[in-house]
Amino acid sequence: MDLDVLPVDIALREPFGIATGAKTAALNVFVRATLADGTRGWGEAAPFEAVNGERREVALGAIHRARDTLVGWDARAWRSLGGQLRELAPESPSARCAIETAVLDAITRSLGISLATFFGGLETELFSDLTITTGTAARARESAFSIARQGYRTIKLKVGGSSVADDVARIRAVIEAAPSCSLVLDGNAALTQEDAVAIALECKTMGGELALFEQPCAREDDDAAIFVHDRARVLVCADESVGSVKDVARLARKGAAQAINLKITKSGVVECYDMACVARAHGLGLMVGGMVESSMAMSASAHLACGVGGVEFVDLDTPLWLVDEPVVAEMTREGPRLSIAKVRAGHGARPSDAWLAERRVEP
Repeated sequence: MDLDVLPVDIALREPFGIATGAKTAALNVFVRATLADGTRGWGEAAPFEAVNGERREVALGAIHRARDTLVGWDARAWRSLGGQLRELAPESPSARCAIETAVLDAITRSLGISLATFFGGLETELFSDLTITTGTAARARESAFSIARQGYRTIKLKVGGSSVADDVARIRAVIEAAPSCSLVLDGNAALTQEDAVAIALECKTMGGELALFEQPCAREDDDAAIFVHDRARVLVCADESVGSVKDVARLARKGAAQAINLKITKSGVVECYDMACVARAHGLGLMVGGMVESSMAMSASAHLACGVGGVEFVDLDTPLWLVDEPVVAEMTREGPRLSIAKVRAGHGARPSDAWLAERRVEP
């Protein structure tokens, strides 16, 4: 096995703002794995400094360091690859994601099956939400109206980073503009437990269908998550606070989450698969999401979710923020409906020929 590493810059239509910061461009990395038989697979690293402090320079360093060790690795030992990468690149989960995705894409392409089939093949379609990032109430209203007209059933609204009054005004605007949509609120670990409860209760008072509150409080504060669940009577989804199987077991044991967010760019593909199995064994719900990724990483996430099946909350929308993403993907997107039914092998996504030609890289 060999690896090629290609940095990629993709402009955003507008800043992707969360409570802890905003991203104005996707500074990601494409990784290509080539097997001994010549089969190639692709993966993507999408670091997001405002979420976990990871920058592209960190991911690139980790990928190059791992490459020196993994050249010649037997890709059929894909489960041990995950453990090896955690030792080689503990500081860069997005690097681990890119390498694992590329290897699994190559393996399943070699076998002539989709990545979803490899992971169980239970489903071929998902229904995603669409995110409204941080901003004004007027902007939230405009976005919610547009989202509802496109047929989305769920709106994800970023909260935190401003006053409770501002967030309540934004929630009110969304409910009024899209009364038929359910809401997922995402605090990105920025709220106090009291503010999170106040926001959730105000949402319910206004008639909003609050389906989920994602990571309302600090990642290390399990007690705060329990407080929000108990006082607001809302399902709490762990995101920043869950990155491994051990985290899933801890949260389930303490009752600090009712669902977990699977992000391959946060945990790696292999770990996410195991996390899904452990969460299900503990009776926790599943969400699938991502950082600011192109259709390459999003396709891999969709295949994982379809493979294990039963993922109740889907947040695979960031390619919609990208301007001219240089990716060809076989996964189709029609409003909220994502389908992988036409993917013949692997996860069905790769860089465009034009983008590769500009870098003098063979397709």
